[in-house]
Amino acid sequence: MTDTDRPRRLLQQRELARSERDFAKADALRDELRSLGWEVQDSPSGSTLRPALPEVPVATGYVNDEDLASLLDEPAALGASVVLIAEDHGDDLGRFIAALAAHPPTVECELIVVGNAPSYEVRPLLPGNATLLETSQRLGWADAANLGLRRCRGAVIVLVDTSLEPTGDFLAPLLAAFDDPQIGLAGGFGLVTQNARHFHEVERGPVHAVEGYCLAVRREALRAIGGFDRHFRFYRNADIDLSFAVRDAGWRAVAVELPLQRHEHRGWTALPGAERDRLSKRNFYRFLKHWGDRADLLSLD
Repeated sequence: MTDTDRPRRLLQQRELARSERDFAKADALRDELRSLGWEVQDSPSGSTLRPALPEVPVATGYVNDEDLASLLDEPAALGASVVLIAEDHGDDLGRFIAALAAHPPTVECELIVVGNAPSYEVRPLLPGNATLLETSQRLGWADAANLGLRRCRGAVIVLVDTSLEPTGDFLAPLLAAFDDPQIGLAGGFGLVTQNARHFHEVERGPVHAVEGYCLAVRREALRAIGGFDRHFRFYRNADIDLSFAVRDAGWRAVAVELPLQRHEHRGWTALPGAERDRLSKRNFYRFLKHWGDRADLLSLD
């Protein structure tokens, strides 16, 4: 029996227990699935599995307690939230902030920066109205991203990598994609695949996944899936995993052309080739464990 078979078998046992009204056994099976990293989603048409919702960072002593509480259950108070992660390469963050000031969004938005134990002083680079969430120790990439996502008040939440440079108001065309109520995920760099093993980039239209360079998610969709799987301590392929979770929850994803210039992604190039390949492969295997057998998610209809 493979690792993928076991959760499916437990889900079948739970559905049988529920049909027999043995709710104590059904609850025990749900807890066992959770211990394996899966969460049960019940609906009138049956039950399905998805990766368990990420928890708040384990190392709570590294983060201010007031920064850990999620705001996602509250109604949106702004049109958008822009989230950045600051770790190394402060000149990349400074370039993005300067470009954002030169091309200010026309929609009311907030800027949230996660200072993930950065190697430089972040506050002097930020506008006065930015929110800075600081950690005293370096969290895994997903924990750092989730820390920012949870504190957002926007109807659309946009995670942006500091390797990008806005050359215009990128939020306006990005938010326009969400005029379609079926869209839960959008971004400037989309990915499509025929087999969930090999992906290629497209600039516009329906996609299977949105790359994390600029990844915008509808508030309701983020609330439904909870955020990134916290086991992605390295960023690579975490965006594909989240994209499939959003689409599995019933939303569609789309790529739109945006006024964004891509620069060198130094979170990638700063690592030795063998190490980044090792971390990338480990993350991709995690993605495949979650979604590799979900042929139904390969359709873009």
